[in-house]
Amino acid sequence: MRCSVVTDLSTGDTIIIDGGAEADRLIAWIDGFSGRGPDWSNGPTDQSQLALHGITERKVIALVNTHAHFDHSGEIPLLLNRYNVSWYLHEADFYLQSLVQNSARRYGFELPQPAVADKKLHDEMELVLGSLTFTVLHTPGHTLGGCCLLLELDDGPDQLFAGDTLFAGSVGRTDLPNSGGDFSVLSNSIITKLWPLDADTVVYPGHGPTTTIGVERSTNPFVGSSSPASGKYR
Repeated sequence: MRCSVVTDLSTGDTIIIDGGAEADRLIAWIDGFSGRGPDWSNGPTDQSQLALHGITERKVIALVNTHAHFDHSGEIPLLLNRYNVSWYLHEADFYLQSLVQNSARRYGFELPQPAVADKKLHDEMELVLGSLTFTVLHTPGHTLGGCCLLLELDDGPDQLFAGDTLFAGSVGRTDLPNSGGDFSVLSNSIITKLWPLDADTVVYPGHGPTTTIGVERSTNPFVGSSSPASGKYR
């Protein structure tokens, strides 16, 4: 599972996206660059590099989730206990979030009592979190409340945190229980909400490697330009 930590290096404001697993590892790395850090990062890797930007710490100011499957939201209570910030989730996934303990047990995992989001995401919302601003794109189909978060940049390609909506060469499953999965809905979400984005937009999926909108729009076998779904939602 890909958790994303986004930091504005001019302010230190930091957002955790989909921090549903390995909470202790996340906390150790965010608070002091200790322990096993991220598997991939394009930011500072130690305190001295952070200081080069004129800041002394990363300040976690919010938690945001793309959806509420247990691998993405199960350990949110541990992060909330450490950082005491608001947690954002689309309301259509509130019921799914209430089931994370039972869902995890089917796979042999034990999780804390489910967290309850105190802030709601909604489609086309401008989500202003400190010095960071995201556009929320509601992209149901993997779950009822699935969302993607778009971070537009002036000095490089935009960044899309896609959760389990879109993967490199694939899309999110639509057969998971209690999720409201529907491939036709998911296809419509991707084709109408994501394909209009700039081709060089970097996509951070909820699992697997990064990709770009242009690559997936052209080659994705499920929803790309040559797929059976491509002509349905234009």
